[in-house]
Amino acid sequence: MKELVRPPRLAPGARVAVVAPSGPVPEERVQAGLDVLRGWDLELVVAPHVLDRHGEFTYLAGTDANRAADLQNAWCDPTVDAVLCARGGYGAMRMVDLLDWDALRAAGPKVLVGFSDVTTLHEAFAARLGLVTLHGPMAAGIDFIKNARAQEHLKATLFAPETVRTIASAGTALVPGRARGVTLGGCLCLLASELGSAHARPGARGGLLCLEDVGEETYRLDRYLTQLLRADWLDGVRGVLLGSWERCEPYEGVRALLLDRLGGLGVPVVEEFGFGHCAGALTIPFGVAAELDAEAGTLTLDEPALC
Repeated sequence: MKELVRPPRLAPGARVAVVAPSGPVPEERVQAGLDVLRGWDLELVVAPHVLDRHGEFTYLAGTDANRAADLQNAWCDPTVDAVLCARGGYGAMRMVDLLDWDALRAAGPKVLVGFSDVTTLHEAFAARLGLVTLHGPMAAGIDFIKNARAQEHLKATLFAPETVRTIASAGTALVPGRARGVTLGGCLCLLASELGSAHARPGARGGLLCLEDVGEETYRLDRYLTQLLRADWLDGVRGVLLGSWERCEPYEGVRALLLDRLGGLGVPVVEEFGFGHCAGALTIPFGVAAELDAEAGTLTLDEPALC
């Protein structure tokens, strides 16, 4: 797996667009997130359809066409330096095929931030644009608005990425060891759902795979992991970082499943690494070469996430 192109870091006064590619967002949460970002001396642009709600499918933030247009227009605006997703939920898979990838590529590299359902966009931006993206808190997320650690780690990654080249967690080794590879991953159920799609990479070979999920029963997590194993998608993976499993079943059972399904890969696996659907979530860049030390609970990037 090759390293991807790193976008430029942000500077005070950078122009940042907020889009909602997936689920609907309460206005008060959007405003609270904007207040935090304004405190970072950013100029903010809220896409026209961020507060929309689909007329029939209320789990979507407006129509597929409008959500795709918001993302594309923000990305292709030469005055915009970064695009932050407002929240996850569901919907990115419905709009990703409506994007004009030639136009996005022509716009040049810039920063994309999000997680959860945005996993679909992380995969597409890697496969279609060859671009590093940030698996990090979203602008209208409660876990961002109300958590200083999540805010500060994202801010450091955006403005001073050399200060967070070593990402240290309280994680412990599920399978000990060290490994080198290129980071990738996201929400487990989305990675399984992406199998076979035009925007998905063929597998995790050569990668340090980051996995997390939320609100899933253990048998469903088993199904997703088994699907990836049966599709040979995990062949050649170098190491695995496990994030949060919020609102899943008691962690002892989840942990046993993760060891059962991943322990046989013969690679280091670190658990409770502190990214995903959890308080104080760390920002993890995808597409950068790094070293995982499972026993130390660290991920050390070869270069800063942004240039």
